[in-house]
Amino acid sequence: MKIAELNIHVLSAPLDEPFAFSQGYAVNRATMIVEIVTDDGIIGWGESLCHGLQPPQVAASIVEHSLKPLLIGADPTDVEVLWDKMYNHTRPYGQVGAVVNAMSAVDIALWDILGKFYHQPIYKLLGGAHRIKVKPYATGFYRVENKSYPEAAIEEALRHLESGFNAMKLKIGFGIKEDIEYILAVREAIGEDVTLMADANCAYNSSAARRILMEVESAKLHWFEEPLPPEDIEGYKELKTLSSTFIAAGENIFGNIDARKWVSSKAIDILQPDIAATGGFTAVKRMNALANSWNIMVNPHVWGTGIGLAASLHYIANIPPAPLCYKPIEPMLEYDQSSHPFRQDLIFSSIGLKDGMVEVPNKPGLGVEINRDIINRYKIN
Repeated sequence: MKIAELNIHVLSAPLDEPFAFSQGYAVNRATMIVEIVTDDGIIGWGESLCHGLQPPQVAASIVEHSLKPLLIGADPTDVEVLWDKMYNHTRPYGQVGAVVNAMSAVDIALWDILGKFYHQPIYKLLGGAHRIKVKPYATGFYRVENKSYPEAAIEEALRHLESGFNAMKLKIGFGIKEDIEYILAVREAIGEDVTLMADANCAYNSSAARRILMEVESAKLHWFEEPLPPEDIEGYKELKTLSSTFIAAGENIFGNIDARKWVSSKAIDILQPDIAATGGFTAVKRMNALANSWNIMVNPHVWGTGIGLAASLHYIANIPPAPLCYKPIEPMLEYDQSSHPFRQDLIFSSIGLKDGMVEVPNKPGLGVEINRDIINRYKIN
């Protein structure tokens, strides 16, 4: 079996209501999707995550000009060999960031083919499932114009509770005093039994983040995500010893090579790679082994379309608890509830919340069918 075609689909759709996080306003939702076709007709799909302000054309260009020539004619079941080949080929201008982000889509598509070839869901090929149902937490709480906060956030939190969520993550990074009041207000509104996290998207230095952590100790945050920029690993080490709140980061950590300094120095409590950004299944499988060797928890970041959502569920299924025990701290699924015109339609809305949990797809490969009508509707390249 050989790779016969590699098609690139750049999708983008404007948001009716742009929303803000600590780094600015997102005005559209976009993605770069890779479709790999083998000479015997198997099709694999993969996604390269577009963060809120990231142009999808960057990843598309890398795949078209750097990765595609390496892949045409190759055996798609050589997933790790091809990952190493792509990484080595792009090392002089890659290693982290956009190049590894682009590799993610290719690698996910190759694993999708692998699963379909062997008639197995991807989590089986990774080594099996520690869990086949995952507790989700609602991500949202972005800021929109002409709304008052924390009142709008409290209303959103109550909606998530009504929808069956028992965990949620606040977007912060809008000022120290405002963030402190915001977190405390939402906690008071939802009660003590709901798992609550906060994500600053790299908005602060360690001094400002320290003040927030200390002032919201009574809110009992499960984790404080990306309080600092990823360049400030020493700052993360400082924060880790100050509070009972777990310190988490990883959506801006790329592959096992980039992750090793974070893990070996125990700079964070929870590693949060995004499978659609950090190099795909091949990379996160290696990152799992690395984190497990140092007994560090892994809980992925998820913010893509239904393809990234499906891939993340297979990944979460295979993550070993750190440590294994009778009642471990289990990884949760980041279940994005913010506006996205085609996230679920792309996979025919085949993944959803049921009795407070999300099931891992169990059909071959990613286990989801792709809606080509949605690709055609939103494709811009």
